[in-house]
Amino acid sequence: MLFTPKNSKYKKQQKGRAFNKLNSLTHLYKLKGSVGLKALSFCRLTSKQLNSIHQSINKIVKKLGRIQMNVFPQTPISKKPKEIRMGKGKGSVDHWVSKVKPGTILCEIKTDFIPIGIKALKTAQIRLPVKTKIIFN
Repeated sequence: MLFTPKNSKYKKQQKGRAFNKLNSLTHLYKLKGSVGLKALSFCRLTSKQLNSIHQSINKIVKKLGRIQMNVFPQTPISKKPKEIRMGKGKGSVDHWVSKVKPGTILCEIKTDFIPIGIKALKTAQIRLPVKTKIIFN
């Protein structure tokens, strides 16, 4: 199960503005669970990366806690096939990404067993291309 939107208004999208000029969403910066994973720099997280951290956390936490993913990939990234000549329009959608700003809480774990939550988030940190920090409530 990859994280992809079921439907979107437009099939393809332009690249958009720089990350640092994105509007800040305040609900993504407050921790609601007991342990969370916070991004420390700008990045693009693909649906494969988000899926892999969800699976790695789920493997450790199991039924001892509840996982909440705060980011979802909604930006389509198009790519042209290899060895295609220039022109002939924009390429087809290759994958989906989520634009992340520093301070965004990527995922949270609501659990009473905090050491297990920390262990799960440490395994998730390895799978991400961005520097992250584990925060407590």
